[in-house]
Amino acid sequence: MFREISTIALIVSVTACSSVTIHPQASSKLAKEPTYIDSKPFYLWGIVGEHHVDVNTICNGAEPKQMQSQQTFTDGLLGLVTLGIYYPHTAKVWC
Repeated sequence: MFREISTIALIVSVTACSSVTIHPQASSKLAKEPTYIDSKPFYLWGIVGEHHVDVNTICNGAEPKQMQSQQTFTDGLLGLVTLGIYYPHTAKVWC
């Protein structure tokens, strides 16, 4: 019984979602669909890999309203299945 509970707890904690949201100006979190969504590959539990998202190119000169790096459930599940070797994060931008 303890083994099953431990396994379930491990799976839930590894596949948990997290996000970091940046607002260039003080405003509330946007709920509409983002202008840009892309999955960025990271490796070894997210330690290896560096990616840059050029918001000026994405927004065509318009001011970005919100940026977000998010680990979705799918990203966490991929990290779990690959034992942390591949650990993607999703980048989102609102213009």
